Amino acid sequence: MREPVFIKRNTPKWKAIEENPTRDPDELTERFIELTDDLSYARTFYPESSVTRYLNGLTAQMHRGLMQSKREDASRFITFWRYELPLLFRQSHRLLAVSFVIFLAACLLGWLSAANDTTFVRLIMGDAYVNMTQENIEKGDPLGVYASSDQATMFLRITLNNIQVSFQTFVMGLLASFGTIYALFSNGVMLGAFQYFFYERGLLLESVLKIWIHGTLEISAIIIAGCAGLTLGNSLLFPGTYSRLESFIRGTRQGLKICVGLVPIFIMAGFLESFVTRLTLHPAVSLTIILTSAAFIVWYFIIYPIRLHTIRPQ
Repeated sequence: MREPVFIKRNTPKWKAIEENPTRDPDELTERFIELTDDLSYARTFYPESSVTRYLNGLTAQMHRGLMQSKREDASRFITFWRYELPLLFRQSHRLLAVSFVIFLAACLLGWLSAANDTTFVRLIMGDAYVNMTQENIEKGDPLGVYASSDQATMFLRITLNNIQVSFQTFVMGLLASFGTIYALFSNGVMLGAFQYFFYERGLLLESVLKIWIHGTLEISAIIIAGCAGLTLGNSLLFPGTYSRLESFIRGTRQGLKICVGLVPIFIMAGFLESFVTRLTLHPAVSLTIILTSAAFIVWYFIIYPIRLHTIRPQ
């Protein structure tokens, strides 16, 4: 292709790129690929031409924009975890307390129900699970269920299930918060009955030191997911000065961000349950993992948001 034809054919595209800059990463990438193709062609056939120098400069400018966009994307990711989510969560501390109280009350009810009704644990946990656990107790390995599956398969299954449960707990807030309350209540009753089952057999401490290696993060995340669901439900029930639609949109956005923030927690909980809980650890090691997990939850979701809010009030 002769140089004048090449210039005439592509000039409208080059002008559009210069006169209509974009910050969209996908469009930037597409433009950059087109320019590098044109530059490569010009370097091959018109190496000393002014059009080659022009395209080289335009491509370099596009490359800087692309790199800046990538840095902004990385910065946005860091900003979300370091500032946005904690500050957002500071607004939800009251509902977090409500979620915790509901879950704790359900745990106590599950414990008391199991203590006063010998069939309650089977009703809640199912005959198959209870029978399997009793068989493991007789074998001298009461929590052998955690070593009964392949680690990688178990990790994937548990993590996906926990993420699904958290999002279901959140979405159930659409039922004017009652759906979320039900989800918290049913999970709390199950946990209370489960722990009483081991207490009744003199295995409470052993079960706590093993189960709560992953349970500290897992249960905390479910309570926090409950907070997200209550945020969604309350946006419908109590719109305040906003229209009900605007309140719902704001509540949905806030609750969804909280749920997204829980994904790494569930991944870590799934890893601990699949690869660590099955191990026979010294009680001091188990206790260290449990306390470290609890300290992280309290710091990141309660203490840090309060301190950050004081420094950067919203």
